[in-house]
Amino acid sequence: MLARLSIRDIVLIERLDIEFATGLAVLTGETGAGKSILLDAFALALGGRGDAGLVRHGVEQGQVTAVFDVPKNHPATKILAENGLEDTGEMILRRVQLADGRTRAFINDQSISVQTLKAVGAALVEIHGQHDERALVDAATHRRLLDAFAGLEKDVAAVETLWDARRTANTALEEHRAAMERAAREADYLRHASAELKQLAPKDGEETSLASRRTTMMQGEKIASDLREAQEAVGGHHSPVSTLSAAVRRLERRAVNSPALVEPAVKAIDAAINALEEADQHLQAALAATDFDPAELERIEERLFALRAASRKYSTPVDGLAALAAKYAADVVLIDAGASRLKKLEQAAIEADSRYAAAAKKLSLVRQKSAEKLNKAVNAELAPLKLERAKFMTQVATDEAAPGPQGFDRVEFWVQTNPGTKPGPMMKVASGGELSRFLLALKVVLSDRGSAPTLVFDEIDTGVGGAVADAIGGRLARLAGKVQVMAVTHAPQVAARADQHLLISKDALDKGKRVATRVNALAADHRREEIARMLAGAEITAEARAAAERLLKAATA
Repeated sequence: MLARLSIRDIVLIERLDIEFATGLAVLTGETGAGKSILLDAFALALGGRGDAGLVRHGVEQGQVTAVFDVPKNHPATKILAENGLEDTGEMILRRVQLADGRTRAFINDQSISVQTLKAVGAALVEIHGQHDERALVDAATHRRLLDAFAGLEKDVAAVETLWDARRTANTALEEHRAAMERAAREADYLRHASAELKQLAPKDGEETSLASRRTTMMQGEKIASDLREAQEAVGGHHSPVSTLSAAVRRLERRAVNSPALVEPAVKAIDAAINALEEADQHLQAALAATDFDPAELERIEERLFALRAASRKYSTPVDGLAALAAKYAADVVLIDAGASRLKKLEQAAIEADSRYAAAAKKLSLVRQKSAEKLNKAVNAELAPLKLERAKFMTQVATDEAAPGPQGFDRVEFWVQTNPGTKPGPMMKVASGGELSRFLLALKVVLSDRGSAPTLVFDEIDTGVGGAVADAIGGRLARLAGKVQVMAVTHAPQVAARADQHLLISKDALDKGKRVATRVNALAADHRREEIARMLAGAEITAEARAAAERLLKAATA
């Protein structure tokens, strides 16, 4: 509920703080006193359209703050959570209107977007008047109100879940079907390409390895003769190794007599022999490497040609052919296995459709029955509101060919204002005064279901009086037993039923150079005087005071 409203520098309001309580609060005052300004300021705090003209002349900005006590698990708290705002149990909505037209929005002193402020405001407050269509113009709102009246929120949530599952299953089916169609169009090419690459059997890094081997072979052919000549000199028939070995043996026999002379030479010759033998081993290995079969070179060149031809054909680097071969093989498997998977997905989609349709049909039947109950409840409220010849009808149009997240139904409120006239949508058929009374009847019936915790009615009693005004007051009072109600009214019968009476007036300031709007909470005697003014007009008579007293007593009886 709204606990406090603070307004600073908005049009004629310089500084205003109003404390609100539960029940019915009425705002009265003479025409032009500022009732509309107060509601415009309140709407601004709820995310309404900003306007530089709202800022009081001579100041840079205006500000409106609305403080709400919000119960746990209220829909507004979910909006806070979705926007990363903390729920403290008290929501402070603040809107700053700058004189240059810009606005800033805050919740609990945290800067937020106007869209977020508007979403929270809509969850907390509904403002209704003769020309206010927000609550009734959208058929989706009618469906939501009917579901709230029937207590179908859980059933609707279940249908929404089945709708999501149905959509997921059908999306998977369509994606797989499209993939199969693409694969089918390319099936011959894929099969041929997969078979060709499978036969080629490319390997990662194969091109580099073959090219290196071919280069070694071709270079080796050029230096083979030099290698053979060197090997013959080092380890062949002309090798000095045998001569040096004989010389070493002779010297070793002499070493017994002259070791100091012989041993250094023996060591040096041994080292030379070892070096020559090691060189011979390297030369033999090099010769072995250059010794190749020309047929092997031909095979390598043919393999490289085949790999590079495939690379050009498939516009893929040679090192990418192995991966491409694996992909084509997988695509062929998809074609072969796709039909089986398609059947499974088709069955899953059929089952999801069936579950959704069954739940949606059941929901439609309940809505049809609930619509009759809603019609009966609303029509019972019309006679005292001087709509005894009118008829309220909830149209539930079920079209299974147009499914949606909330089922097959389009719900719309229709009325027939007089017997014999053609029924039609309430927003088009009912006049301004009739519309406000239809709205009030709906709100009384739906007071504890599908309603914001604070309802504001802006002069819905315009153009009526006497018994009808009294009936409106009685229904507002009944409504206030379940939600907080604020009503701007000119009807004394409505004002008499208030739990809180606020008088809006204009005071002259600075010796009449300017005026400012004031709001005063009226005590018992002052309430009687204000209701007497509403009855009598400019001159309050004793009869008017007596009539006001009777209205106040009747309201509390």
